[in-house]
Amino acid sequence: MVTDLRTLTGAALDAALDDVARLRIAVFRDWPYLYDGTLQHECDYMATYRNSKSAIVVGAFDGTAQVGAATGTPMEDHAGEFSAPFATQNIPLNQIFYCAESVLLPSHRGQGLGHGFFDIREAHARALGRRHVAFCSVIRPEDHPLRPADARSNHAFWRGRGYAPLAGVVAEFDWLDVGQTVPSRKSLQFWMRSL
Repeated sequence: MVTDLRTLTGAALDAALDDVARLRIAVFRDWPYLYDGTLQHECDYMATYRNSKSAIVVGAFDGTAQVGAATGTPMEDHAGEFSAPFATQNIPLNQIFYCAESVLLPSHRGQGLGHGFFDIREAHARALGRRHVAFCSVIRPEDHPLRPADARSNHAFWRGRGYAPLAGVVAEFDWLDVGQTVPSRKSLQFWMRSL
């Protein structure tokens, strides 16, 4: 299975965002996000990338089909809820590049595309003069009733790329979990590395 990664900015980024929205809904429905998303909410969220002149989408393609995506923007271009946890840090927001989502269909995992997603976004961050790259990941309890028996964490992968969790830098977001009728609050831990 041949999958190629393409760097998308400007008009190419804009053209890919509907597919990114659909991929987010499909991939984040699974553990650990359990996100019961809607296309309308996703399209509203995608405005962040349309409105940032320095945004990037790294598209993973199998032929003409987009099977994965990784996104990023300068931290100050993303929603304030993402940058607010950094108020306790002595790092200017204009030095941080935010790697938002990395989503890939299960059929295309295990081919090293996760490294490619980070490599391209980190290179983009360097080109913008950023000194740090950050992302956040949902925190779920080990005994969560929907946790699959074979669930594995990405912590070793992230640490291997030089990322570490930032103590006390946690975002809070509400979303609807699969099987629920009312959104609930989730905590997301920020991880960061210096370039």
